[in-house]
Order: sequence, then structure tokens, then C-alpha cells
Amino acid sequence: MILRDDGRIEGLLRELAPRALGALVRRYHDFDDAEDALQEALLQAAEQWPADGIPDNPYGWLVAVASRRLVDAWRSDSARRRRETNVLISEQPLAAEPAEPESVEVDDSLELFLLCCHPALTRPSQLALTLRAVAGLTTAEIARALLVPEGTVAQRISRAKARIRAAGARFGEPTDDLGGRVATVAAVLYLIFTEGHTASSGDALHRVDLALEAIQLTRLLRARSSSEPALADYRSEIDGLLALMLLTQARASARVAADGALVPLAEQDRSRWDPGATAEGIELVTDALVSGVRGEQVLGPYQVQAAIAAVHAEAPTADATDWPQILGLYDVLAELAPGPMVTLNRIVAVAMVRGERAALLELDVAAAAPALAGHHRVHAVRAHLLERIGERAAAAAEFREAARGTLSLPEQRYLTGRAAALN
Repeated sequence: MILRDDGRIEGLLRELAPRALGALVRRYHDFDDAEDALQEALLQAAEQWPADGIPDNPYGWLVAVASRRLVDAWRSDSARRRRETNVLISEQPLAAEPAEPESVEVDDSLELFLLCCHPALTRPSQLALTLRAVAGLTTAEIARALLVPEGTVAQRISRAKARIRAAGARFGEPTDDLGGRVATVAAVLYLIFTEGHTASSGDALHRVDLALEAIQLTRLLRARSSSEPALADYRSEIDGLLALMLLTQARASARVAADGALVPLAEQDRSRWDPGATAEGIELVTDALVSGVRGEQVLGPYQVQAAIAAVHAEAPTADATDWPQILGLYDVLAELAPGPMVTLNRIVAVAMVRGERAALLELDVAAAAPALAGHHRVHAVRAHLLERIGERAAAAAEFREAARGTLSLPEQRYLTGRAAALN
């Protein structure tokens, strides 16, 4: 866990953690112990750096401290003394000098992602382990992202580490099930980006470091897919994922008012949208969809979501949005990748095309699904629909219920404010 501070150190630690973990796993070949040692080093840094200052080589500091913790742990474990002797002293002389900082910084983030997505793990375990070990999300944050209880996430992570150890997984470029691993990596990157774009808890609407890190790693994944023949079938989806992130992130600054308040899409100043990110995103998704039309690539959910984001981006005003096209795209998305958030977002499009009452009927059905039962976003959507048809008291009650359910303080203030305005 990375401790909270003024944000600068936390962001730096989050940026360095995957590379440091990659270096440790590459050197010591034990994912579980390396991850534990790095967590201790991160905690020490979070306590020590604010008082002593950030070291000249923070990456080397983390690797050195984690190495020392790792060696100390192994030395105290009699059952591992033989391996310490054979591996650390005989084969890895650098481990005998843990205080020396790492001189060569290598970005192993992508390889680490691929290791966490080992085919011996189930898909949910791959997601949970990668989000925890590489992205540094807490168990609670992962639970909210995956819509499952915290205890379930903790069990998945624990079992995933045991399976990786039992499978004898090694750090490096994987050769087995590369496509499957990349598909999971893409899913994890999107979850990281989503948490960065809309923080699920806390006093900030965004976690910019997370969103930018996800974009940077997706660019690495795209570069890998472009040069790896085994990933040819995944290229358009990775392009679609990058396009989706860019088009969403392009709106980030307009989504926050000067006082930190949430600004909904329909009320955003579109002149503040990042034109460079928007143009790159539209070009990427257009090329990906053209490849699909030519039969060169298979249409996937990231391409469809990016296409939806592109429709919003191309509308000069909120009123000019092509909602029928968006609803059609959501219909396609619901077939390709059904899920609770897809259902909710499609209901919003239904309201804009067929009317609020039709959308409310669909919302009643969706709200009965276990994944959405009691979810604050269901109340928020219902509140907006009720407000649009003039049922102010009912809408205010739903806004208040939604506000009680979210852990995001900016979102809570926004929902409470909307309720107050209706009273």
C-alpha cells in the first residue's frame, strides 16, 4: 500500500513501483517475496522521504531497500537458507551489496503485467493480482472496480501468488498464451485508467498519475503488438483501447470546476477539451474500425467504446450529440461485452432517443440484477431521469440516496447539490 502524502511522493512511488518490482522479480525469481519486500520499501519511503527528501536515485533506493529486506527475510528463514546461499551469494553477487542502488533503470512494467497474467491463473485472479501488484491499487479499490466483496479480492490475490509460485513462472518475455495474457493486460489497464479518471473514493475526482500511467503502458502494449506476429489479431483492440483512453482523458480538465466540483458531460466547456488527444483518439479508432470493415480485424468492445467517445467528441455542443448512433453502438457493445456499467450507460442513451419513461422501465429491470442492486449509480441515473420528467421530489430523494452510496467526495458534493437544488 502506498501511503497518502502531498501527492508528489505518492505519484512518484506509484510510477516507480512496477519497474522496481520488475527488477526484483527479474533478479530474485520469486514474485511473492519480491512483492512483499517492495511493499515494505514503499512504506519506508512514504515515511522517510517527506522528512529527508527524495533521494537522487529514487528507483535505485527502492530496489536497494527492497533487496535488503528480501535478503534479511530469507536469512531469517532457515527453510530458505540453502536457496539464499546458492542463489543470492553464488549466482547473484549484487544481492550481497543491497545498499548499492540500481545503476541501470529498465522499464519492466509490461513484462510484469504479462507475468501477473500467467495462464495458470483464472481471469479474475489475473485481474486482481495485476491491479494489486503492478498498479498498486488497494484491495478496497479493486473490489469497487470489479464489483465484488473485498474478502473475495483478498482471496483471489493470495491464491494467485500461490499458483504463480507453484507454476514456477519466470520473469521475461512469455511464450505461452501470449494473446490471452495481452487481453487480460488490456482489461487491467482499462480498470487502472478508469480508477484514474474517476477515483472511486477520496477527495479528488481524478487520480491523474494513474490515468497517465495507464495511457503510457497502453502505448507500450501497442508497440509490442505491432512487432509481435502472435498479437496480430489484437492490434485493433489495443488501438481501440488507447483511443478510448485518449478521448476520455481529453475531457479531464473540463470535467472539474475551479473549486474541484464535478462538471457533467452535458455542461462541460468543450473548448477546454484537449484537441491533440481528441484528434489522435479519433484517428486511432477510425483506422481500427476500417480494418474491421475490411475483414482484417475483429470488432471488439474497446473499439466500440472508443467509437462512442468519438461521437461525443465530434459533437460541437451537447445538444448536437448523435444519440441514435450512440444507442446503436451501445446495442453492439451489449452483445460483445455485456456488463452492469454497459447496461446503465445504454439506459442513458435510451432516454435520449426513446424518452425518459422508456429508460426508467429498463432501469427498474437492470436494478434488480445482483451487480447493480443498491449501487449508487443506479440511483444517480434514476434521479436524472426523474428530474427530466419533472418529478422533482422523487429525483431529489434519489440524488440523496446516490450521494450516500458513493465514496468519492466530489461526486458526493455534486449529488447532494443536485438534490438541494430540487427542494
